[in-house]
Amino acid sequence: MSVDVAGPLLPLVPLLAGLLGLLLAPGDGGRARRRLAAGLGVAGAALALLLSLRLLWDGASFETGLEIVSFGGLPDESLITVGFGVAINPAVVYVALAVSLVALLVQIYSITYLHDDPRYAPYAAQVSLFTGAMLLVVTSNDLIVLLIGWEVMGACSYLLIGHDRRLPEAPAAAVKAFLVTRVGDVGFLLGIAVLVVEAGDAHLDVVLNSPYDPATLTAALLLILAGVAGKSAQFPLHTWLPDAMAGPTPISALIHAATMVAAGVWVVFRLYPLFTRSPVALAVLAVLAAITILLGALAATAQDDLKRVLAWSTVSQIGYMTAALAVGSPAAALFHLLTHAAFKALLFLAAGAVIHAVGTNLLSRMGGLRAHMPVTFWSFVIGLGALAGLPPLAGFWSKETVLTAAAHATEGGEPVPVWAGWVVWLAALFAVGITAWYATRLLLRAFFGAYRAHGPAGPDWEVGFDDGRYQVPAAPHDPPAPMRLPLIVLAVPSALLGLAAYAPGFRTSLELEDPHLGVAVALPMLLLVAGAGFAWWIWWAVPGVDPALALGRARPLFAAGFHLDAVQHRLVVTPVRSLARWVTAGDERVVDAAVTGAGTGTRSLGGHFADVHRVALPGAVVLVCLGALVLGVVAWLGVAA
Repeated sequence: MSVDVAGPLLPLVPLLAGLLGLLLAPGDGGRARRRLAAGLGVAGAALALLLSLRLLWDGASFETGLEIVSFGGLPDESLITVGFGVAINPAVVYVALAVSLVALLVQIYSITYLHDDPRYAPYAAQVSLFTGAMLLVVTSNDLIVLLIGWEVMGACSYLLIGHDRRLPEAPAAAVKAFLVTRVGDVGFLLGIAVLVVEAGDAHLDVVLNSPYDPATLTAALLLILAGVAGKSAQFPLHTWLPDAMAGPTPISALIHAATMVAAGVWVVFRLYPLFTRSPVALAVLAVLAAITILLGALAATAQDDLKRVLAWSTVSQIGYMTAALAVGSPAAALFHLLTHAAFKALLFLAAGAVIHAVGTNLLSRMGGLRAHMPVTFWSFVIGLGALAGLPPLAGFWSKETVLTAAAHATEGGEPVPVWAGWVVWLAALFAVGITAWYATRLLLRAFFGAYRAHGPAGPDWEVGFDDGRYQVPAAPHDPPAPMRLPLIVLAVPSALLGLAAYAPGFRTSLELEDPHLGVAVALPMLLLVAGAGFAWWIWWAVPGVDPALALGRARPLFAAGFHLDAVQHRLVVTPVRSLARWVTAGDERVVDAAVTGAGTGTRSLGGHFADVHRVALPGAVVLVCLGALVLGVVAWLGVAA
């Protein structure tokens, strides 16, 4: 297959698999229907992976497209053309490869994880649509088509987070994710509209090379950053992501590793030439990134829910990516996006294996799993080591590039102000120690010490992997092969992908700087050792105690995510609800009352006229004469005037 064909097929294959899979949704969940749904889901992701490998093997960069529609533009009535087309280059191929690989492993993993789910068919179809939408965002060379993929992802995330309707928190989490991201998407839509109208074309190359008024460009980019903050769970629109853990664990892996949260980073990466022309937009991005890095890391230190620890870590790690973009290193941001996709997918799928085995998400009811679940344990060791930036694992190399870029920004010479470079560097540096601390705490609480769950005879034992769907076996053990294989596959890039920094082809294609292993690495390594060592020392000093107790009075604050949910509820949700009640009351008492009153009055007046029409003939003649007299007087007065 030629690369000219492989490029457009890359997003279309999983989208088609998803649309075909939706036709299976109304079925009764029978075995044959389930097998067909699984086959479509796996085949769509596998073909996307093969197409990505084909493009990687060829190494070509090209564009191809087809005009869809043209419409009148503003302000000069010129035509704006919208077309489906793809722009293939090494960066696109690397991200597409990560997306399709994680999607394929999630589809395989889900077959066993959701083995008794009667709604598996629509689930598999929605995963395919989610994958295709992300690939559309990644490959599209048209901003309007990119926006379509962006919105399809939002709809799929709503459906997948709320997949299990038996969980009371799942629908609420799905609605919250949808509404919070929609707040940002309003700005995203307006920002794209400004760029397209000012450029007179939706094609990405035209948009990137158009002359913009500086104030207009800054306004458009700030609006786009609102959408990025929503989709990528960045401060202040990050609050939906921890609650999204109510969705099935494979979906958590897909959202956190390869889709949704990575989309915002990718959009800034694609539009980065415009951001270099707006220091104000980069400064805003730098401040939000620094806040997000620390906010996510500190919140992760106090969580008892295994998945929420990983969710807050995603918030923090995406902050590293946006920080790299802010300080002028899109290559470092993309490198960390790729390594993060590997080790975060590994961590979430391994977390699903733990929850599948012990029947709870709570770290306080785990412990001692190392001997019972060796494959899962080593998956966590590799994943958490990469997350913390432990050399020579993948996360060490990508995080080192981000820290180096931030350090360079403090010296000046970048589009971002020097003070913003200092803010990013200090936040990213401090978070290294915090990340090592909570990663070590998670590993100790889950896999070391005594097993703290109730035994098979205990009343709490009959709980499911997420919500009580089946009885947990008497002893924890590694998951079955379809769930174990994705862990083994993902462990390889989580451990070795960082070494791509030494590969000349990879480094050159991304314009990535050479790895620095000198003094610049010493301080992060000291912080990593200090953070991990402090958590281990608390565990050793008081065996079995939760290291989070060392947080003291700050622990509830961190566990609640600094109560930003409550702040948003008070400042946004409560006023909107009050306004909605007033609008509803006004609609019912004014608008509806006016319509109802007009109808009632008309019917009453009609009744009176009906009574008049039923009067006796002499009375009717008198009334007609009186009417004629009145009309004559009115006409005479009009003529006289």
